[in-house]
Amino acid sequence: MARKDTAPAADAPKKQGRLKQFAQVYKLTAQYDKPAPLWVFGSALLVLAVGLALTFLLTDGVFSRILGVVTTLMAALLVGLAILTRRADRALFAQVDGRQGSTAIVMQQLRRGWTTSEEPVAADPRSGDLVFRAVGKPGIVLLVEGPLPRALRLGENEKKRHSRVASGVPVHLLYVGNGPDQTPLRKVSRRMMRLPRSLTGAEVSAVVKRMQALGGLRAPVPKGIDPFRARADRKAMRGR
Repeated sequence: MARKDTAPAADAPKKQGRLKQFAQVYKLTAQYDKPAPLWVFGSALLVLAVGLALTFLLTDGVFSRILGVVTTLMAALLVGLAILTRRADRALFAQVDGRQGSTAIVMQQLRRGWTTSEEPVAADPRSGDLVFRAVGKPGIVLLVEGPLPRALRLGENEKKRHSRVASGVPVHLLYVGNGPDQTPLRKVSRRMMRLPRSLTGAEVSAVVKRMQALGGLRAPVPKGIDPFRARADRKAMRGR
């Protein structure tokens, strides 16, 4: 009997906590993305209006209409949450864009199949330019933070260093930033996912082991740069 009494009480805080997280996500998103509420609620209301109209036009039975209303409500909720998640990602990138070490956010966002370095694997102690690394089926991807053309030298040096350790493995260079010939932070993940696949899963594991031989930074992170300070509360932004 005791278990039956305590089970609902245990579920209630979880539901309240999740609702609180979604509310926090919404507030943070609206703070950095003013049109977000219009997109979220407008899209949900549009789905709701179309779904209800189709339900009452195309069905005549009570059960069919109830099922249609419930399905429409769920669809509207899912569309609203999907758009909120997308806008939350954009708000997150807007919050950290331009900060040194912000590429760590992209490292956290990458899907399965990638082994990433959330800490920089190389840094220029004079300029503060940073290099992050991801290993996946496209090969090795080096993400270089810093304005061009200054960061070119650091990127090319790291490409040569990685090519020597992983001979024959493709090494891709992506320069992260908002200038010409650079990839904006919010588009880095998408561009990486579009790179051509050239390694198998077993080969990726072998390359990851080779990368361990390179160790961490060859030089200490420049004074005043802390990549982890660039991280926003991603779980809060995504409602987790």
